[in-house]
Amino acid sequence: MGNNSVILFLVFFLVTFSGCSVIGDIFEAGVWVGVLAVIGIIALIIWLVGRGSK
Repeated sequence: MGNNSVILFLVFFLVTFSGCSVIGDIFEAGVWVGVLAVIGIIALIIWLVGRGSK
Protein backbone atom coordinates (compact mmCIF):
# COMPACT_ATOMS: atom_id res chain seq x y z
CA MET A 1 0.00 0.00 0.00
CA GLY A 2 2.83 2.43 0.81
CA ASN A 3 4.52 1.84 -2.55
CA ASN A 4 1.28 2.55 -4.42
CA SER A 5 0.81 5.88 -2.65
CA VAL A 6 4.35 6.94 -3.62
CA ILE A 7 3.70 6.06 -7.25
CA LEU A 8 0.36 7.87 -7.15
CA PHE A 9 2.03 10.96 -5.69
CA LEU A 10 4.75 10.91 -8.37
CA VAL A 11 2.17 10.58 -11.16
CA PHE A 12 0.13 13.43 -9.65
CA PHE A 13 3.25 15.59 -9.35
CA LEU A 14 4.34 14.92 -12.93
CA VAL A 15 0.87 15.61 -14.32
CA THR A 16 0.28 18.84 -12.41
CA PHE A 17 3.73 20.39 -12.78
CA SER A 18 5.24 20.65 -16.22
CA GLY A 19 9.01 20.24 -15.98
CA CYS A 20 9.76 22.96 -18.51
CA SER A 21 7.43 25.41 -16.81
CA VAL A 22 9.01 24.91 -13.39
CA ILE A 23 12.56 25.22 -14.75
CA GLY A 24 11.56 28.29 -16.77
CA ASP A 25 10.18 29.98 -13.66
CA ILE A 26 13.38 29.21 -11.73
CA PHE A 27 15.55 30.73 -14.47
CA GLU A 28 13.25 33.75 -14.79
CA ALA A 29 13.57 34.44 -11.07
CA GLY A 30 17.34 34.01 -11.36
CA VAL A 31 17.51 36.52 -14.20
CA TRP A 32 15.67 39.15 -12.16
CA VAL A 33 17.90 38.59 -9.15
CA GLY A 34 20.94 38.99 -11.43
CA VAL A 35 19.57 42.18 -12.97
CA LEU A 36 18.90 43.69 -9.54
CA ALA A 37 22.39 42.71 -8.35
CA VAL A 38 24.04 44.36 -11.38
CA ILE A 39 21.99 47.53 -10.91
CA GLY A 40 22.97 47.60 -7.23
CA ILE A 41 26.67 47.15 -8.01
CA ILE A 42 26.60 49.89 -10.66
CA ALA A 43 24.83 52.25 -8.22
CA LEU A 44 27.44 51.45 -5.55
CA ILE A 45 30.31 52.18 -7.97
CA ILE A 46 28.72 55.49 -9.03
CA TRP A 47 28.20 56.43 -5.38
CA LEU A 48 31.80 55.58 -4.47
CA VAL A 49 33.21 57.52 -7.44
CA GLY A 50 31.02 60.52 -6.62
CA ARG A 51 32.03 60.40 -2.98
CA GLY A 52 35.73 60.10 -3.82
CA SER A 53 35.75 63.12 -6.14
CA LYS A 54 34.60 65.56 -3.42
